[in-house]
Amino acid sequence: MSLSAIQSRLLAACKAADRAPSSLTLIAVSKVQPLDRVRAVLSEGHRIFGENYVQEAAAKWPDLRAEFGPVQLHMIGPLQTNKAKVAVELFDVIHTLDRPSLATKLASLAQQRGASPDLFIQINTGEEPQKAGVLPVDADAFIAEARRFELPVKGLMCIPPEDEDSTPHFAALASLATRNGLPGLSMGMSSDFEAAIMAGATHIRVGSAIFGARSYA
Repeated sequence: MSLSAIQSRLLAACKAADRAPSSLTLIAVSKVQPLDRVRAVLSEGHRIFGENYVQEAAAKWPDLRAEFGPVQLHMIGPLQTNKAKVAVELFDVIHTLDRPSLATKLASLAQQRGASPDLFIQINTGEEPQKAGVLPVDADAFIAEARRFELPVKGLMCIPPEDEDSTPHFAALASLATRNGLPGLSMGMSSDFEAAIMAGATHIRVGSAIFGARSYA
């Protein structure tokens, strides 16, 4: 596919959901993608990208920003506490706040820097033991704890189980966000972003449908 094709699908999904396209942020997920593909999307004018790995992002985005100008960078992969310092300097938004120790670290860094990236709390809506994220039963308490740290929590994020219909997970995340007065919903990827838009997503994370299949070799 391509960036233009995804943008066309996004516009159609917004129309079907009776939503303004401006209410949605398209994050082009460039993890493990060759630089020529990333440059091609940058050359088309897109300036919002997502990365999963701090080390990979730190290796490529300073040079790309120098070449193309300001780029809004989103951290969408699990964040190790010992890499938080690098992450807060590099990323504008972190979607994967998922545990008290990370909240404590981010709050300490925010105090030192006088600023913090915007944050989304990752919710493990499928309660999958192998997946990061706060369990739904613990979500209200964790959101309250993050607010006590005065962290800039803007919304919630989820990654539904691969073998399940995403729609109930999107609805559950939206309900949880509404209950806690959080406007942001980071949900929906290449295979299900239209359903996410219908469910109220504010941020969708699309990678392979824009850049092509990844090679992890």
